[in-house]
Amino acid sequence: MSPSARLQATLDLLHETDTVAGPADAVVSAWFRARRPIGDDDRGQIIELFYALLRHHARLGWWLAGQGAEDHPRSRLLVWLVLGTGRTPAQVAALFTGRNAEPAALTEPERSLLTRLQGKPIDHPAMPDPVRVECPDWAEAPLQRRFGTAFGPEMAAMLTGAPRDLRVNTIKANRPAMLSALRAMGLRAEPTPLAPQGIRLDESLSLARLPMLKSGEVEIQDEGSQLVALLVDAHPGDRVVDFCAGAGGKTLAMAAQMANKGHVVACDVMEGRLKRAAERFRQAGIHNVQTRLLSSETDKWVKRHKAGFDRVLVDAPCSGTGTWRRNPDARWRAMAGSRLDNLLPLQAKILTSAARLVRPGGRLVYATCSLLIEENEDQVAAFLAAHPDFHIIPLPQAAPDLAGSAHPDFLSLTPAQHDTDGFFAAVLQRRMADPD
Repeated sequence: MSPSARLQATLDLLHETDTVAGPADAVVSAWFRARRPIGDDDRGQIIELFYALLRHHARLGWWLAGQGAEDHPRSRLLVWLVLGTGRTPAQVAALFTGRNAEPAALTEPERSLLTRLQGKPIDHPAMPDPVRVECPDWAEAPLQRRFGTAFGPEMAAMLTGAPRDLRVNTIKANRPAMLSALRAMGLRAEPTPLAPQGIRLDESLSLARLPMLKSGEVEIQDEGSQLVALLVDAHPGDRVVDFCAGAGGKTLAMAAQMANKGHVVACDVMEGRLKRAAERFRQAGIHNVQTRLLSSETDKWVKRHKAGFDRVLVDAPCSGTGTWRRNPDARWRAMAGSRLDNLLPLQAKILTSAARLVRPGGRLVYATCSLLIEENEDQVAAFLAAHPDFHIIPLPQAAPDLAGSAHPDFLSLTPAQHDTDGFFAAVLQRRMADPD
């Protein structure tokens, strides 16, 4: 592809992200699957530019507003080419020719805009702090509460690229063999520092083309997500519920820990997610998982299976603040304070309902991919106050080999401190029944 054609492809991808529901990484994967002739080099450059635009959303919008210009994908791209890459207006004009698959020629207002912006920095001293760190208004106060003086460094870390992590499926392979196979392909692959079955790739290739991914020997999964699944501590023969299974990433990890022995129930309220998860289970060679579609968090199935499981994972729906590095568009989607107000009671209801499934002496793990205290520590505190039959298993006891959490009792991971997505997990245990 020519440089101009790559710009047009980036514009097309931006429009796709604006119109299709779902996180950016999923939209990008689907978009490229429909355009398989695009080579790895072109794909890498398109993705790099695409994510640069997403990670500078607030700053580009600030510049456009200050110049009285319309805010849309094309204008953002134009401003980025001048402010972010240092191109001159003439160099930008040479890329916008309107020929073949190239972007339409610049209009006079666009030429004037680029001339006014030439030589200016993308980060301007007059920018408000939330704009400079790309923090939406609704999240500033909660994140300030969470990080305090570390707010700036943590927000800066969320503007960097997310790592490309894999989890080895121990049903089919082992980590040393997969590391050797990846390196034999000329890839820079290293063990993840925390997760025992994780592999980190320092590459921008299309992971979907890896043969070991197609065979089910590895799965794409952030190291933090792998650690959450490990905290469930599922053993062969256990009865386990993944209450908000989604596409099944953590279900797969737990089933592999169980060596295909025992029983795992993957629950969700979205039938499409469970169907996709079932296909992943088959590809991974997992045979001990059953999917269960729930009508709601209080589905009658929960009452019928009260106290019937050794382990229950609640990966609750949340604000997703911990995934902003991977999905920078998520912070600007339809999330506002009102939606957070709706999420908090929903999380409490889900946790309370799922807790009914835990047998005496069993383990309940509450997890989110959020960085907000309101969704994490506060939820756990409220649950424990209302359910004295549960108590915390401190992280050093629940996972003695796991060090470096940002919280002494819970798993608390952040991009700046751990180079993972932001994750929270609390391990709770139901007390044994009083023999009297």
